[in-house]
Amino acid sequence: MVTHVTSLEAELLRAAGAVPDPELPVLTLAELGVLRALRVHGTDTVEVDLTPTYTGCPAVETMATDIEHALREHGMRDVTVRTVLQPAWSTDDITPEGLRKLRESGIAPPRRTRPASGPLPLSLGPTRTRGGRSADGTAAPGTPPATAPGPEPEPVRCPQCGSADTELLSRFSSTACKALRRCLSCREPFDHVKEL
Repeated sequence: MVTHVTSLEAELLRAAGAVPDPELPVLTLAELGVLRALRVHGTDTVEVDLTPTYTGCPAVETMATDIEHALREHGMRDVTVRTVLQPAWSTDDITPEGLRKLRESGIAPPRRTRPASGPLPLSLGPTRTRGGRSADGTAAPGTPPATAPGPEPEPVRCPQCGSADTELLSRFSSTACKALRRCLSCREPFDHVKEL
């Protein structure tokens, strides 16, 4: 079902979408893909649907407050921000611009995970992405044979030098959404937004 978006709703959605994410301020909420809907009721009442990156995300309250401030600056007197958990947010919801901004700020963006249809596969793998697969999908020299069926995930590439030769240092970094990794080529540590 397609709903009609008024010019006021489009303007307010741009304003709410321009709010920076409190944990990844290099991204806006629109680029992060957490804004689901915006509806104007009357002349000065608005309702916004916001999906957190994961249930219990501590940044949701800050996001909601920042959205309220942004929309009040655009003349909305009554602003309600609802937390919506379905459909669940995925790192595939980050826009191409958001992925570019992450990479340029030194954070490895998440790899694309969403299949065309069906359930989202979950694979637990090694902490190193050394070797990995080449651009044509063949195993790189020195890569051990696969032990599980299915395609190997893309390696996590260093945002500094682009090397696929990286290792996991910690499953959690400055936020629960990120892991801490190190490049084995340039030796630089970097954050990686984990795939969800």
